[in-house]
Amino acid sequence: MTPEQKNQAIEALKEKFSQYNNFYVTNTESLTVAQVNKLRRICFDKNVEMKVAKNTLIVKALNQLNADKYSSVMDAFHGVTALMFSDSPKEPALLISAIRDEFKTDKPLLKAALIGEDVFLGNDSLAALKNIKTKNELIGEVIGLLKSPISRVISALQNKAENTPAE
Repeated sequence: MTPEQKNQAIEALKEKFSQYNNFYVTNTESLTVAQVNKLRRICFDKNVEMKVAKNTLIVKALNQLNADKYSSVMDAFHGVTALMFSDSPKEPALLISAIRDEFKTDKPLLKAALIGEDVFLGNDSLAALKNIKTKNELIGEVIGLLKSPISRVISALQNKAENTPAE
């Protein structure tokens, strides 16, 4: 790679890291070409962007953006690295689990994930990441909680009106 190509790759990575609040760092090293192609196809279907880049370029991009913010994930950049970017904090975790089940393997490995400001390190974090609630799920729960007392009041008023003798 020429220095100009490296700079272009770093700029493209910086753009992706700036665009998304969530990203996963995975290792797809032991997957076959067919498995990687299937993974890419599923990522595309689920609106998850998957990028493979050299670790040194990823580290340079993160350091140029905000070295302090990304310092906790820097140790994850070794070996083969595939980045997964998504607006959904849990979609890549669900995708990784589905691929593992389909291929009957423990690959791809999760090295790290940055969800908003929260850092998840290691493959053991996958279970917790699958259970993260999305913004829409949280909004739905809040609406359900707010709606519940109103429904009970309306129901009580309707029952009272039905049980009141007519004059």
